[in-house]
Amino acid sequence: MRVFWFLLLTMAVVVAAVTLAVVGGGGGAVLQDAEPERLTDPLPAGRPVGRADIEALRLPLAVRGYRMTDVDDALGRLGAELAERDARIAELESALAGAQATAVTGPDLFKRSGDRPEGGTGPAEPGDGGAADGEERR
Repeated sequence: MRVFWFLLLTMAVVVAAVTLAVVGGGGGAVLQDAEPERLTDPLPAGRPVGRADIEALRLPLAVRGYRMTDVDDALGRLGAELAERDARIAELESALAGAQATAVTGPDLFKRSGDRPEGGTGPAEPGDGGAADGEERR
């Protein structure tokens, strides 16, 4: 019977101590809710994203990993930048292919710029022995 009273008294003391700790708290300031971490240095909006921007990017942590909205925003921006660069590269490659095709199928690459076309019917160039500026050919 003494054990019963001892356990009952011990349990009452523990319940009272826990109640005082929770309710009273010692009169100190209550912990305030911490603001969730935010992406402090997002990717630059006014210029293209560079390698240094990606290396400096630090996504804030959440309870179960990273904040989904911050990750989605960063990945969306990177995807848009890559699509824009791919389009620009494709445009430049097609322009280069067109310039190369024109250079290959264009005028004869082995003619000098001063040569007359075959048949000699073209305009005479000064200093090539042709009749130019009213001079007669002898």
